[in-house]
Amino acid sequence: MSEPAPKREVDRKIEKLREELRHHEHLYYVLDAPEIGDAEYDALMNELKRLEAAHPELITPDSPTQRVGGKPAEGFKKAQHSRPMLSLDNAYSAEELADWNRRVHELAGNLPVEYTAELKLDGLSVALRYEPAPGGGGLLALGLTRGDGQIGEDVTSNIRTLRSVPLSIDAAKLKKAGLAPGKVFEVRGECVMPEKAFEKTNQEREREGLPAFVNPRNSAAGTVRTLDPGIVATRGLVFFAYFLLVNGEYFAAGQTATLDALTALGFRVNPHRGRVESVDGMMKFIDDAEKRRATLGYEIDGVVFKVDAHTTQQRLGYTGRAPRWAVAYKFTAQSAITKLEDIMITVGRSGKLTPTAMLTPVFVGGVTVSRATLHNADFIERMGLLIGDWVKVERGGDVIPKVVEVVEDKDHPRGTHKFSFPAKCPECGNAVVREEGEADWRCVNADCPAKLRESLLHFGSRGVMNIEGLGDAAVQQLLERGLVSSVADLYSLTEEQLVDLERFAEKSARTLLAEIERSKKAGLARVLMGLGIRFVGERTAELLAQEFGSMDELESAAQDDPERLVRVEEVGPRISKAIVDFFARPANRALVAHLKKAGVEMTAEKKQRSAELAGLTFVLTGTLPNLSREEAKQKIESAGGKVSGSVSKKTNYVVAGEEAGSKLDKAQELKIPVLDEAGLLAMLAGHGRQSAS
Repeated sequence: MSEPAPKREVDRKIEKLREELRHHEHLYYVLDAPEIGDAEYDALMNELKRLEAAHPELITPDSPTQRVGGKPAEGFKKAQHSRPMLSLDNAYSAEELADWNRRVHELAGNLPVEYTAELKLDGLSVALRYEPAPGGGGLLALGLTRGDGQIGEDVTSNIRTLRSVPLSIDAAKLKKAGLAPGKVFEVRGECVMPEKAFEKTNQEREREGLPAFVNPRNSAAGTVRTLDPGIVATRGLVFFAYFLLVNGEYFAAGQTATLDALTALGFRVNPHRGRVESVDGMMKFIDDAEKRRATLGYEIDGVVFKVDAHTTQQRLGYTGRAPRWAVAYKFTAQSAITKLEDIMITVGRSGKLTPTAMLTPVFVGGVTVSRATLHNADFIERMGLLIGDWVKVERGGDVIPKVVEVVEDKDHPRGTHKFSFPAKCPECGNAVVREEGEADWRCVNADCPAKLRESLLHFGSRGVMNIEGLGDAAVQQLLERGLVSSVADLYSLTEEQLVDLERFAEKSARTLLAEIERSKKAGLARVLMGLGIRFVGERTAELLAQEFGSMDELESAAQDDPERLVRVEEVGPRISKAIVDFFARPANRALVAHLKKAGVEMTAEKKQRSAELAGLTFVLTGTLPNLSREEAKQKIESAGGKVSGSVSKKTNYVVAGEEAGSKLDKAQELKIPVLDEAGLLAMLAGHGRQSAS
């Protein structure tokens, strides 16, 4: 039976209005080239709303009327990224850029090296996932914040309100961009708040009696994480796209082609970009960007250079936290002069005493700075700091405030009071010690309340167990009421205990308990980080988890076979000793047992290794014709071998490529067998151990 003619006519009219509105949204919010005024746009939108209200069965999720809808959210769920959202390594000078460029060329070998240059936008990184839609197009399915790089917050309802983000992309645009239909693809980029929108937002907050946002970046981050999409829709955020992934892999055509494809898909791509081949070209682009910075209308804090060719990117690979094929050049730190009013000592979770400069508030690089790090007692001594001194404060890379020098002239007289580093912990009154060879003083009292407070905050922080809501105020109340004496006690908390705390209602208590319960599944690596073992950060925790697979096996190795710890990639004697010392203490073993009893999962999938190269130590030197050094290292370790950075009598083989240096000379001196790439691959293929070349 055919569809009634009037309904078909309404359907066509609705679709025509949607296409017209999408066209004008793209012109206005992406291309900055509007063809009609606000009144005409509003008239089209109101007509579409009227027709959809009369025919609700015709409303689709990607209709322009559906950008804002529903009640404010009660909280954000979390979701896994299809591929980790990594950080970028930083450079602060032409020399550091030259060093990075040299490393890229060494690892790239004979592959092409040319860079795209893009502005480093100062906002909030987000990932947008599009899933196949009827007709061969793509439909926005998920918007995630960066989070800890592995897991982000689901802010889809807020992202939908950004008119620079397409809710759907038709098959024709996918084809134009070089994407096959039926694929899941992901667009990554930056949500920024333009300066005019920032000023307007703060004016509105001032009228409402709310504190102003400090800078546009904080405002953008706060807005994306606002629970009411209706508020987000009024803030004027703009999304700039810069990465494209298809089925979890970077777009294989390269970075320039990626930016062109994103433009073809209908995304806003920053127009201030270029291609450079040398450090001189990089510095010229940086100079131009700094000159242009004040006129952009949005904030940037540097320039990003990316190797353009995808094949070269693959050869270069990644470190544990960043791609080797990209670097962020950060603009020169901004500075100001202010007065040092006092020095405050804080105690960290390891017992470390950290001095902090309490400053007369001063505006530096877009934020008000009232405190800055002073590192340790030796730093204060070297600078000759006196309370009351005038000091120069910088925000390193426009982020971390630090005191860099004492200012002394007729307008800035010296202070009068010398600071004495405390001999006792300011929190518990016990003596502090400084071990030989270390710069830091530490409180060694196991029951120090400050250590427990910082341990709880660290345990619940993003990137560790990620317990949303376990902030300063909550932790302080838990300690004051005596509800926790270790991180394991978090898993024994009840709703009745929490609702008795200030600012905790039933809803917030249940939310925190749900977060604590969810954290039980964080896995072995996160738990290892949360325990606060010295020197065991994110990378080391992951390596330990992959090697041992369970807390039981790690604990057993620490007690019975410490040498096994040293054999783990990147775990040397210092880290091994810290792990052994941790498990040697009965209180720490009891803590682990308590966590296990509470149901915290402490297992991980072991890294599968073959035994082809078991027990062999290799040293890599020079440039191999096809493998990057990282790829060669991964192949050796996957086959059970170990890669060392220096040649010694314990070295079994040296793998040498072009321009091999002193390591090859040392190998020949010690008569250690030398392999080329083909020889290494033959060993990996199981064709026998090689003789000396």
